[in-house]
Amino acid sequence: MFESTESWSSTSDHITPLRRNHCSAATQKVLSHMPSCTAGKYNSAVISNKKDQLVTDLRGLSVREGKRKLRAMPLSLGSKMELRRLAFRDVAKGSTTSRVIPCCSDHSGHISKTCRQCLFGCLNVLGSLQLWHSAMKKVSGRFGTGVLSYFLFLRTLLGLNLLLFIINGLFVVIPQAIHPPHGYNSYTFTGLELLTGKGYFSHSLMFYGYYTNTNLTTCHAAHWTPGSTGESLNPCDTVPYNMPAAYLLTLASSFFIICMILVYSISKSFGRSFHVLKSNGNLAVNVFCAWDFKLSKKTSVRFQSEKISNQLKELLSEMITGDGEKSCTQRLCRLIVHLLAWTLCLSSICLGAMGVYYLSEATIATDGDTEVLLLPAVVSGINLLLPGLFNLCAWVEKHDSPSVCVHVSIFRNLLLKITIVGMLCYHWLGRISVEPGRQNSQCWEDIVGQEVYRLLLMDFIFTLLYTFLGEFLWRLFSKQVRGRDRKPVFDIARNVMELIYGQTLTWIGVLFAPLLPAVQIIKLLVLFYIKKSSLMVNCQAPRKPWRASQMTTLFITMLCFPSFVSAAVSVSYTIWKIKPSSGCGPFRNLDTMFQSGSQWGQGLKNAHPVLSGLSWVYNSLVENPVFLFLASGVFLLVIYFHAQVVDGQKKIISRLESQIENVGMIIFFKQCYESRAVLALCEAVAIMLTCSQ
Repeated sequence: MFESTESWSSTSDHITPLRRNHCSAATQKVLSHMPSCTAGKYNSAVISNKKDQLVTDLRGLSVREGKRKLRAMPLSLGSKMELRRLAFRDVAKGSTTSRVIPCCSDHSGHISKTCRQCLFGCLNVLGSLQLWHSAMKKVSGRFGTGVLSYFLFLRTLLGLNLLLFIINGLFVVIPQAIHPPHGYNSYTFTGLELLTGKGYFSHSLMFYGYYTNTNLTTCHAAHWTPGSTGESLNPCDTVPYNMPAAYLLTLASSFFIICMILVYSISKSFGRSFHVLKSNGNLAVNVFCAWDFKLSKKTSVRFQSEKISNQLKELLSEMITGDGEKSCTQRLCRLIVHLLAWTLCLSSICLGAMGVYYLSEATIATDGDTEVLLLPAVVSGINLLLPGLFNLCAWVEKHDSPSVCVHVSIFRNLLLKITIVGMLCYHWLGRISVEPGRQNSQCWEDIVGQEVYRLLLMDFIFTLLYTFLGEFLWRLFSKQVRGRDRKPVFDIARNVMELIYGQTLTWIGVLFAPLLPAVQIIKLLVLFYIKKSSLMVNCQAPRKPWRASQMTTLFITMLCFPSFVSAAVSVSYTIWKIKPSSGCGPFRNLDTMFQSGSQWGQGLKNAHPVLSGLSWVYNSLVENPVFLFLASGVFLLVIYFHAQVVDGQKKIISRLESQIENVGMIIFFKQCYESRAVLALCEAVAIMLTCSQ
């Protein structure tokens, strides 16, 4: 197994001139980094000539650096052991501590190995403790990466809402709960508030009108003693907490943090989705290297085999080409079908938006407990029925690739959601905020917050109805009536756009209902378990497997740009332009909500000159629009440069793949050349033997 030093020089003579002289510099460079192709001949050709130079180079380095460099060389194990013996022999003999250190070095090696094993074990434990880890593995094994991307996206939204809830709770909700306003504790809970958001909820921490515009104070009696003079009149130290400034700055900080998280997620997702090899390479890796030999449980083995099977099906589906070349008549018919489908979809979206507009105008003056549920019910009904029409159009269009069908459905659902949310924002910010008296209320912010709450709740109810009617009853109908055990396929486009729609409403309504993220968290938690149970029982894997390598990137991008940007624009417009209510909320008696920050900064500067720097920071960063433009520009540049880096990496990967293919062709032709030469020699020997006979 081990090679001697003399074998290097003896085997170097067997290198053919074709292999030595007729390879280009690029080919030789690629071959030098391919141990599988160059292990023996590289050793015999190069090490025999440069053995002394390698030994000298290794002696010039430290023991650790020398071993690291030697480990990275494309050599056989015997060659590496021989080089290490020659390079570090003098160091081991000449060291004065060589007789003492081996014991310590052995112990240190065992300790470092144990530490690494413990670290890897902790990482595995942390990975298993990740939220819904085992459930995600089951979904990925049975239904593939396309369905898995929905549940991963749901978990991402849950984390964002949890962050928003923690920030609002720490700086807005908890301080106001400690110091409740007077006159808000005389309402009883009847249960109907869970549907309407009115009554007890309208006078609680749930909505905007409950919060005050005063400085919250906390008393400490540590500096007061009975019988003392002077300070006895004021036994408490007053610590002011400006509620309007806290309300505004908390909202701005949370939106800024979420924006950074989304930008980072987009850039990272771009790198993961596009920095991939071709399907052929992934296919070979999954065939030969995907199995985990540490699995021992039967369930884990079954999930792993199902996962690998689905991955192989997805990769093979990408390699299989579609139908043959279509004729001009077929192309024309297909174009007409596409135009009719898009005309029908766009017309239905426009009709739905017009229905939402006229219904919102008709119900703007209603105040009953049942009338206020009409608009959310109609909006949720439109969101439930029109995606079914889009799926019917997609079935008529008969797209060649399932991924193309999913992308088209997502785009149509996105147009529907954007149009409806736009109509609702106009209804809230253009009508209710201007004419709050038409609903017999002095706090239009509470009205908007209650409508957003009802929309979220009604959307959740209709989602549950669709899960029961569209999946469970359809499975029973197919099995009992039609006599087919054919289950429906999980609709990724519809379900993802429902998540984005609900998250957009949450971001818009957090200004008017600070506890709205808590409602969204409960909704997402219940939705995950219901969708997972319905998926396992009522749905089947797609008949045409497809790999969702870029689906997560698409979801995060839609969450950032159409969803978060539109919500941020709506909230910013409300803060900068719309006059708040004069009888409720932390911004009462102000022309705009944004003025509360200026007043807080000026008051802080007058009361505490030492803290005047905070006022300058606020005026420079928040009130100065240059900073906002610079921050936006930096975010866009980060995304652009990261996309360019990913594009450059893709080009480098494609060039390296082409070089590897060229090297394979060169080796193949060399083997053919050598086999032909051997065959010609054998034929010549046979002819000579025949002639001699």
